[in-house]
Amino acid sequence: MDNLIISIEVVLPLFLMLVIGYLIRHFKVVTPDGFDQMNVLTFRLFLPLVIFRNIYESDLSTAFNGKLILTGIVMVLCMFALAFVVVLKLEKENRRRGVLIQGIFRSNFIIFGLSVATNMYGEEACGAVSLLITFIIPIYNVLAVVALESFRSNGKVRPMALVKGIVTNPLILAAVLGMLVLLSGLRFPAVLEDTIADLASVATPLALVVLGGSFAIGSVKGNLRPLTIGLVGRLLVMPALFLPFGVLLGFRGPELLGLMVMLGAPTAVSSYTMAQQMGGDSELAGELVVFGTMLSVITIFLWTFLLKSLGYL
Repeated sequence: MDNLIISIEVVLPLFLMLVIGYLIRHFKVVTPDGFDQMNVLTFRLFLPLVIFRNIYESDLSTAFNGKLILTGIVMVLCMFALAFVVVLKLEKENRRRGVLIQGIFRSNFIIFGLSVATNMYGEEACGAVSLLITFIIPIYNVLAVVALESFRSNGKVRPMALVKGIVTNPLILAAVLGMLVLLSGLRFPAVLEDTIADLASVATPLALVVLGGSFAIGSVKGNLRPLTIGLVGRLLVMPALFLPFGVLLGFRGPELLGLMVMLGAPTAVSSYTMAQQMGGDSELAGELVVFGTMLSVITIFLWTFLLKSLGYL
């Protein structure tokens, strides 16, 4: 029961923000153009600040676990490769391909990872999860750009466009800048840190409200097959395939929990924003986030319950 309560406490606020966005659109408080403008602002300012702040506040001098980091990186790369191969075989429409690949390999790690770790082990146990997030999020963003850019022009990969998409992506630039500042040891004045923190705190609520306002229930029927592929792949197949390796490698407690959330959390909210900005099927991307977030109440509870029952958490 405690695990179910934890899952609900993490997911319910996210779902309520989606509902608020939908109601704002329904009652025409904000126009469709207004939602589009907020989406651009989220992609170019607020989400990059979340990534920068998360890396900037990491402490590489304590709780550094090279084995955990390497395992997480290898798992993400394997998930990306597997999703790429499977989606190429199962989906023929290019606008959906990049979105599906992103939806299957990329999880909402920042929000779910820290929330679940805090609820289960307390603030003192978040070091392993925060460290993993620091290295995984930049890789998520680079691979997401590769996936979306690869299918942007009728499936023809344009090397220069791909490189340009990576080096100019605001999320990737924020990750690189955050890592450079972290490694340099530079610390900002408290007033600037507070300002960054306040702006970063806007990102997830705004992204969810915008997604809720852009969500079209009528399009779900036409996307049922790719939506099912994406949800099953993200919430069930990836954790089922890769969690056993985490157990075999000896990870337990907060470390294994971090891998579990990385593998089993729903698709990242920013995947919708990126899909819309990079020419992907944004409707499908939004549906993957919305339904994945709802279903994750059940799936995260089941994965947590299973690992706790086996004595691994």
